[in-house]
Amino acid sequence: MAAALARFSRRAIPSSSRLLPLLRPLSSEAAAPAAAAAPPPPPPTSADHVKWDYRGQRRVIPLGQWVPKIAVDAYVAPNVVLAGQVTVYDGASVWNGSVLRGDLNKITVGFCSNVQERCVLHAAWSSPTGLPAETSIERYVTIGAYSLLRSCTIEPECIIGQHSILMEGSLVETNSILEAGSVLPPGRRIPTGELWAGNPARFVRKLTHEEILEIPKLAVAINDLMQSHFSEFLPYSTVYLEVEIMKKALSIPL
Repeated sequence: MAAALARFSRRAIPSSSRLLPLLRPLSSEAAAPAAAAAPPPPPPTSADHVKWDYRGQRRVIPLGQWVPKIAVDAYVAPNVVLAGQVTVYDGASVWNGSVLRGDLNKITVGFCSNVQERCVLHAAWSSPTGLPAETSIERYVTIGAYSLLRSCTIEPECIIGQHSILMEGSLVETNSILEAGSVLPPGRRIPTGELWAGNPARFVRKLTHEEILEIPKLAVAINDLMQSHFSEFLPYSTVYLEVEIMKKALSIPL
């Protein structure tokens, strides 16, 4: 009896090997829509992967045979652009965002002078007034932020206010002040010891002796402030920091 029931069950129930070809197409068809609907996995990213487009900025741009010259103790901010015939002397400072473009003529920033944020200094081939076409900033001069200087000469111990414009051939003599927002037309001269202001700039009054003494003090104060910024940027590479970390990891005495 048991043998008859076993033969009957084999005939009535197909084997699993015969059902596999039928189940495989059904399983693949059911999985196809799910696979098509699932979004592709994101690409693998490493910990140091840069997520922004950074092309960098060249601070010193040589043009032909002319290479900008920066004194050892001069401070030039990282995002400043110096191009061509530019010389930054000892103790001078050029602050963030300024552009000194000496592609046509010379630009000099004298001892302990400062060119503050977002200034633009340029020089023409020649000056229509017959005066020197180079842009010359001598010692202890303060150039306020957002100023524009083109083929002008600023003698020692002067202050140029913010947002000022000095055109071709203009001259600012020693111990003078140009107020903020002023425009000095081409060929205009500010005599020694005077305060000028306006658009176009006009004579306002004579400077007092106390005001004249404060002009170089302002340049020295900005020079002192520059030292704290200068100490944050190393003139050489920082490989020595990695060496110190490696020595500490290997228990090597420094």
